Amino acid sequence: MTVRCRGVRGATTCEANTREAILTATRELLELLITHNGIEADDIASAIFTTTTDLTAEFPAVAARALGWSDTALLCGHEMDVPGSLRSCIRVLIHWNTERRADEIVHVYLKGAQNLRPDRTTAMAAFQTPSNP
Repeated sequence: MTVRCRGVRGATTCEANTREAILTATRELLELLITHNGIEADDIASAIFTTTTDLTAEFPAVAARALGWSDTALLCGHEMDVPGSLRSCIRVLIHWNTERRADEIVHVYLKGAQNLRPDRTTAMAAFQTPSNP
């Protein structure tokens, strides 16, 4: 089978603009992406984290480093401040070297970010069966 670089998306919202809240929310998001996709740190080419402009207390990439992504290229940035957009949001785009097809990737949207992609929230809920917690 051919290995391709695939994009794995995820987003969550954060309870507060504190270091602890940002790292906790990011870690939860990354752990679910890793678990549901079987991602190994060595297969990650890079990851781009973004936050809404109201989250400034910590870089979300710090949570990835704590999970062992020490040799992975990471980038953090702020998103455009669009009127009426979701606040306190952390997003990630992981570039993952995998044999999986694009339709086999589980994208994860948590908390208030579920409203961004309700189609992905439904798909993830269907994936969460007793044999796949």
